[in-house]
Amino acid sequence: MFTRLVKVGARARDAAEKPFWISYADLMTALMVLFLVAMSVALLAVTKKITDQERRKNEHEQRIEQLLDRVESVTKNFPGVRLDRERRVIDFGAQVLFERNAYHLQGEQARLLRAFVPEVLEIAETDLGKDVLKRVVIEGFADPSGTYLYNLNLSLHRSEGVLCALFAKPSANEAPLAAEQLGQIRDLFLVGGYSFNNARKTAAESRRVEFRLELYAVDEDHLVPPSVPAENFGDCQLS
Repeated sequence: MFTRLVKVGARARDAAEKPFWISYADLMTALMVLFLVAMSVALLAVTKKITDQERRKNEHEQRIEQLLDRVESVTKNFPGVRLDRERRVIDFGAQVLFERNAYHLQGEQARLLRAFVPEVLEIAETDLGKDVLKRVVIEGFADPSGTYLYNLNLSLHRSEGVLCALFAKPSANEAPLAAEQLGQIRDLFLVGGYSFNNARKTAAESRRVEFRLELYAVDEDHLVPPSVPAENFGDCQLS
């Protein structure tokens, strides 16, 4: 009778000599999976950031269009005044033109501006205006006659002349601008001169002023008005 011999010790020894290790291929597969997961998370984060930026940009552009709609609605109440939406400029056309070498506005022109500007101030004081409108730049222009530097000074004086007209005493049939409105003008309006750059077809049409609406960019920090006495306006120095 034959007896089957079982070599228990040899099997145990073989198991001990061959411990469990992850194969190189399995290790690389696991690393690849981790890499793909990490990249997916990173791409989702970047995509979400871009999506949020695009959403804020689109919302801001919509608010700009709403502001321009309101300004355009105001200009329709003043014949001859229009809004150039592409340039974001209020064009007064023939309503506000200067005589040659002059920078003072005539009576009717000054009255027009004193009636128009409060409408702009009212828009600027709304939540929409505070969010979108940065400042209003009064840009003066000259015709091509004369030297560049002379016309640069002349166009700058024309911008100042607009502010002088706004701060001047109103005529008998006008309602005066309140001190609060004058303070808004001081804080919101700037002056600039363009000499004979961007001249019009005729010399008369070139001697003009425009209001350029300077708007905030998306996520741009808002300006803080200077801390000055509310009624420290002074007097116009244009002779």
